[in-house]
Amino acid sequence: MDDRTLLARIQELVDEEHELRGRFAAGQLSADEEHARLGALEEALDQCWDLLRRRRAARDGGGDPDAVQPRPTGEVESYLQ
Repeated sequence: MDDRTLLARIQELVDEEHELRGRFAAGQLSADEEHARLGALEEALDQCWDLLRRRRAARDGGGDPDAVQPRPTGEVESYLQ
């Protein structure tokens, strides 16, 4: 996945998050439904941002950004723990 595709995916996820919040505010989703989907969206966004940062670091360091692979969600989500 190149940077442009990755940025487009990030925008799709952000758009979905905004739509989800709007649907919750309009009473179209329960709090449980919103919470579950928001959690999945946040994890996907974190994984995308991590991959983008690592691709840019590889490029800046003279490496091949295409050789950088996504990390598992659990690994990305455990950075702050």
